[in-house]
Amino acid sequence: MSQTEVSGMKAPLVPLATLIGRELRSEKVEKPYLKYGQAAVAKKGEDCFLIKTDCQRTHSNPSTSFSVFAIFDGHNGISAAIFAKENLLANVLSAIPQGISRDEWLHALPRALVAGFVKTDIEFQQKGETSGTTVTFVVIDGWTVTVASVGDSRCILDTQGGVVSLLTVDHRLEENEEERARVTASGGEVGRLNVFGGSEVGPLRCWPGGLCLSRSIGDTDVGEFIVPIPHVKQVKLSNAGGRLIIASDGIWDALSSDLAAKSCRGLPAELAAKLVVKEALRSRGLKDDTTCLVVDIIPSDHPVLPPTPMKKQNILASLIFGKKTRNSVSKRNKLSSVGVVEELFEEGSAMLAERLGKDSSLDANSGLFRCAVCQVDQPPVEGLSVNSGPFFSPASKPWEGLFLCAKCRNKKDAMEGKRLSTPTVIL
Repeated sequence: MSQTEVSGMKAPLVPLATLIGRELRSEKVEKPYLKYGQAAVAKKGEDCFLIKTDCQRTHSNPSTSFSVFAIFDGHNGISAAIFAKENLLANVLSAIPQGISRDEWLHALPRALVAGFVKTDIEFQQKGETSGTTVTFVVIDGWTVTVASVGDSRCILDTQGGVVSLLTVDHRLEENEEERARVTASGGEVGRLNVFGGSEVGPLRCWPGGLCLSRSIGDTDVGEFIVPIPHVKQVKLSNAGGRLIIASDGIWDALSSDLAAKSCRGLPAELAAKLVVKEALRSRGLKDDTTCLVVDIIPSDHPVLPPTPMKKQNILASLIFGKKTRNSVSKRNKLSSVGVVEELFEEGSAMLAERLGKDSSLDANSGLFRCAVCQVDQPPVEGLSVNSGPFFSPASKPWEGLFLCAKCRNKKDAMEGKRLSTPTVIL
């Protein structure tokens, strides 16, 4: 067959506008509909929440829309919670490269969440204020849900199989043995409050500071071993959808994950959030700020989330769902036993170098390196790769891999206990 005949058999070129139209129509069919509700009762007035449903991966392109829902449970004041609410999203988005596809964007999101959390913590600590906050930060893009969390606010997923899946890990020293070991290895002390007579009372705390949590944003008056590096989990729902319940510990100290999900099944999201708060108050009373967001992710052709049947939980399902993963795990393309949730990614390490990867940060055109955390361009003499040590030879190539500026490198070393942290507090 001649070259002319082969060329004549090639498929005709498709106009770009047609290709874009096909993509838009495809996304329109596949994109679920979100319905959400919020309820809160204040005790100290230190909880904040964020609901933003008009985010876009590409500016002025509605087909690239995604939504963010977040809970910020402040302590020792509300300033850290407010600061994180106002700055965290922008810091996360600044760490994602521009002009990439949706799949690439979702793949880059877990690492960007780590960078955004750490950058927000650095910026807030520079203010010299002493408050801190937990964060549970949820990004919903189509059927893909990505959750990043520090502290003990929680996000659960209730699916059509009737199985409740925990999408966060509680960073409470009382319950998390690995975090206790990490804090101790980084220079902190873990123990209970001593009262007169030498007896110990209350939950385990880290000292100095007396915080019950091992991860948070802020807390300038506590050692750097209280890190802002989040646990991140990314899952993809089937087109049957599911319900997210995102709440501060005022809910979870009163209700188990299963009970919270069960208490509001079959109800619209707005009413469900109110009922979860009501049930928590009925069970325990108002002992803390109590905030709850309920988000239903449903097919666009369904007006409400279909009622969830009673679950028949087997051993295999219980191993996959509802577990608290404390080890660093990466599970790409792993299907759940019931075919409802595909687990795409999970990682909980508190080591910054493990979370940021090893890709090069060098701009070949400018010769500058971009800090993997604060996204500032600098010459290599003003920082080091996350993979380099304190001493190196020219042969060790200290600027290979992701680059950290001097400020972010100091933060990394302090979190790992490689240098003493001296919190600066403005009185």
